[in-house]
Amino acid sequence: MSFLQEFDNEIFELCEKELERQTDHLEMIASENFTLPAVMEAMGSVFTNKYAEGYPNKRYYGGCEFADGVEQLAIDRACELFNCQFANVQPHAGSQANGAVYAALLQAGDKILGMDLSHGGHLTHGSKVSFSGKNYQSFTYGVELDGRINYDRVLDIAKIVQPKIIVCGASAYAREIDFKRFREIADAVGAILFADIAHIAGLVCAGEHPSPFPYADVVTTTTHKTLAGPRGGMIMTNDEEIAKKVNSAIFPGLQGGPLVHVIAAKAVAFKYNLSDAWKAYAKQVKSNAAVLAKVLMERGYDVVSGGTDNHLVLVSFLNKEFSGKDADAALGRAGITVNKNTVPGETRSPFVTSGIRIGSPALTSRGMKEAEFETIANRIADVLDDIENEAKQAEIKAELKALARNFVIYTQPTY
Repeated sequence: MSFLQEFDNEIFELCEKELERQTDHLEMIASENFTLPAVMEAMGSVFTNKYAEGYPNKRYYGGCEFADGVEQLAIDRACELFNCQFANVQPHAGSQANGAVYAALLQAGDKILGMDLSHGGHLTHGSKVSFSGKNYQSFTYGVELDGRINYDRVLDIAKIVQPKIIVCGASAYAREIDFKRFREIADAVGAILFADIAHIAGLVCAGEHPSPFPYADVVTTTTHKTLAGPRGGMIMTNDEEIAKKVNSAIFPGLQGGPLVHVIAAKAVAFKYNLSDAWKAYAKQVKSNAAVLAKVLMERGYDVVSGGTDNHLVLVSFLNKEFSGKDADAALGRAGITVNKNTVPGETRSPFVTSGIRIGSPALTSRGMKEAEFETIANRIADVLDDIENEAKQAEIKAELKALARNFVIYTQPTY
């Protein structure tokens, strides 16, 4: 019997049920992944007991000598991983990281130009319901009906808006982001270039997507998603003055004591990200996503932008009678977890949507490759072809559960 089971069986049973769900369902939400047992062990370590306000060798508490070692390791590995000079590994999440960048570099009411949420951006890129759209004047660029960013159009908008900061990066964009072109746009209007690579960081550090360095002034990411680490955030830069401002914005500006146990887990994940095995994994993530897009298009589904360059596929149902919400629910009944998502030319509300976002990182972490993704893509199409047929969905769920059981979770795969 585990300590948890003995002390709090209710929570233990929920953990067991979640483990069963993760094992038997196909996790295809593009922002989710499976981390390593070593990462989870670090998160559950004795460092969960330690307060360490401040930064390595500059703490407000005693007894931080080993916490200093943990954080410095995480910083050093992050800088090596992304080929940058400064990294702050304390943000509790990507949103806090983004908030710290704004707090460090902007004044209330300054102008932000970011990607429209309904076109694939993120809440913290200036959405009116987010602090980023409430504390600052936010303006947006988007994608064309072909699902791609028109950089000339972004430049036109930037010239009109004259933003203090331009945000590049997305949460539902399947094509490579041209950071060099964004740098040129930022220079044309005298703006700071801020790259949020939360979704593509794992591909960037493996050389499977262009890096925002040396073009961006400041870069943020989450440490889960394609990096397959613990849930958390990070801020990076090559500019010492920006680094100092960011550090002050995180502590004491926005956060108190850092989560040293999570920082330890970040360091463990970064060690994995620096390995040759990681490079092979990232390449497989892209290959699997490409198979997914290809099969869905062959089955008659509208894949936004006509394919993918990264880890996700965005499918549009603007030409269908059912919605993204309908598809999300039907696939869930078939044991496939995705999320409803807005698409270019959206006609439905954000609570209903006309599309779904599908990702390959989590199943790739389980060791699945092109053959499995071809099968899964066909089953996705089978569900969507007959979306109200719950008996067929149950049949597919049983088939996919058997497939899933052949691929363990929470282990380090070999590619």
